[in-house]
Amino acid sequence: MMRPWPERLEAGLPYPLGATWDGRGVNFAVFSAHAERMEVCLFDDGGKREIARFALPEHTDEVFHGYLPNAMPGLVYGLRAYGPFDPARGHRFNPHKLLLDPYARAFAGHFRWTDALFGHRIHSARADLSFDRRDSAPAMLKARVVEDGALPDEDCRPRVPWSDTVIYEAHVRGLTRLLEEVPVPQRGTFAGLCHPYVIAHLRRLGVTTLELMPVHAILQDRLLLERKLANYWGYNTLGFFAVEPRYLARGVADEMRMAIRRLHKAGIEVILDVVYNHTCEGDETGPTLSWRGLDNQSYYRLLPENRRHYINDTGTGNTLNLSHPRVLQMVMDSLRYWANTFQVDGFRFDLGMTLGREDNGYDPGAGFFDALRQDPLLSRLKLVTEPWDLGLGGYRLGHMPPGFAEWNDKYRDTLRRYWRGDGGQRGELARRLSGSADVFGHGSRRPWASVNFITAHDGMTLEDLVSYTARKNEANGEGPGGHGDTLSANWGKEGPSDDGQITARRETIKRSLLVSLLMSLGTPMLLSGDEFGRSQGGNDNAYCQDNEISWLDWSLAASDRGQALIDFVSRLTEIRRAYPVLRSPRFLHGHDLIAPGIRNIDWFDEKGRFLTEQDWHFAEGRALTMRLAGRRRTRADLIALCLNGAATKLAFHLPDPSAWRVLVDSAGKLSSHDRVLHGFSVEAGAAVVLAAHLDLGPGG
Repeated sequence: MMRPWPERLEAGLPYPLGATWDGRGVNFAVFSAHAERMEVCLFDDGGKREIARFALPEHTDEVFHGYLPNAMPGLVYGLRAYGPFDPARGHRFNPHKLLLDPYARAFAGHFRWTDALFGHRIHSARADLSFDRRDSAPAMLKARVVEDGALPDEDCRPRVPWSDTVIYEAHVRGLTRLLEEVPVPQRGTFAGLCHPYVIAHLRRLGVTTLELMPVHAILQDRLLLERKLANYWGYNTLGFFAVEPRYLARGVADEMRMAIRRLHKAGIEVILDVVYNHTCEGDETGPTLSWRGLDNQSYYRLLPENRRHYINDTGTGNTLNLSHPRVLQMVMDSLRYWANTFQVDGFRFDLGMTLGREDNGYDPGAGFFDALRQDPLLSRLKLVTEPWDLGLGGYRLGHMPPGFAEWNDKYRDTLRRYWRGDGGQRGELARRLSGSADVFGHGSRRPWASVNFITAHDGMTLEDLVSYTARKNEANGEGPGGHGDTLSANWGKEGPSDDGQITARRETIKRSLLVSLLMSLGTPMLLSGDEFGRSQGGNDNAYCQDNEISWLDWSLAASDRGQALIDFVSRLTEIRRAYPVLRSPRFLHGHDLIAPGIRNIDWFDEKGRFLTEQDWHFAEGRALTMRLAGRRRTRADLIALCLNGAATKLAFHLPDPSAWRVLVDSAGKLSSHDRVLHGFSVEAGAAVVLAAHLDLGPGG
């Protein structure tokens, strides 16, 4: 039945942007600096049939706005923007294209790829300079007005200190899609994410912070669908305020709110991986779905000499223009939305370099960083970034503003090279183990600013890192993709092996990598599934594999081998918690004496001798001992990390004190009951962690 809509909308207000229900009706507010007219189109509940259309009657500070009295949550709508179609000047208005509200909290209807979604005629000789007059509404998603759920006023965030943080990177869908303990309807959703089995597993591992790959609503790539694949990772945002529908078992965002609350109750933080550097609309040959049709020139960074084309610092075809105040406002509003109504604990910013680009290049004082750092809520959350993009000068590790932690790929590559057996790594290894002060030791930054990782979603899993020398990406149906050098080794056979010596060596190297990661200064990050040997069959770029290649195979966790590795990781995080010096809030340079002859950090070779300048540069020097010392009231705690990257077993010695206790041995030859007086053996490719205590007496 038709609703009794008025003939025209009331004036309404220019703020807040989006469609907002106030209890009496819905206010619409849409930014466009260059549109001449803006319409809101109402649809039936299924989003199939247009039932009304209104012009937004007012235009204030470049915001079109209007108010629809008596409208309720659940209302389905889209937008049409009128203005010049002049690609050479950066304008791509086409009122025949139904547009999604950038502030949409939920979607309605179904998206169907068709050439009518493009503002230009796909097969025209004039390409994107042509103009398409077909109505895209039948194939286009619509926005649905929602009454935003709200958490209680109290802040339930665990607020884990940075120095105590252990991050676990996971994909909402892939984490539980194959987990039999989770009811089938909940697998691969937020309901599965907060299942008691998952929470118990995270707590057993010692994880403090769950970092989720993108959960914003995405657009499935047309080319991938034609190859019967899908965008699995989710770095293709269609809505910065909407939850990806695939992750909701019942289709309501409150499922995500509930999941976060349950994780918080268990003491686990939640960080969202967010993509504000580009959108799913691609370059000038892409579809007109939202931002391009609303105000292409404002929302995107365009080439100054030819505004028909896009600046492509992201490698995706377009780059959001965060230098524009309204675009910056959209991003900040989105961040506050997730932080306020979902109580997320922080954000990991994809391609963080792009977010700091101004007209003259990257600037750590860019508007986005300034807005974020002064925000009374957002500035107190965990902020992590990826300090690179594809633009000019796009690698700036260590150059993010204070308050940010950064993914440290130098750490990843150094640890991979060392445990692969590469020579000449000793000096670089020491810098990475001790928190990368050479990169982050400036501007009052702390060791936690270095997010240390061996593996992440982008690249090989830990199991594949020791099983393949080359990536195996044939299932993607395209070129090799991924990284040019995986820095991996198969230790004797490509892929899975039944050879006992090969598998034993692989297990030792995996455990050594994990020991190094969790005994290093900085913030450790684990990739989900590495703790029980998950494999992607050598695929190091599984972005399009929404299937068993990417989903976690929990049967591995139930095996004896999987349980042993889970216990091993749990033991490492337990050690990390027990010894504060491993979580030092300050860089250690060996300047402070903790006890006579014992500095807060020292380095030795396998014979217990201080390393000379010549030793540091000795290419064949593959053994290293890092000794950390920290004061605790009347005693000193000492931790020794002994690493043997050589191909043969080595005899190690430690300087005084001689009463060392073995905490862990990645080769399993030494047990936690062993005491070491002087010499001990470290197997090839193994890492041993030892501890000792010194009585400092009543005066310290």
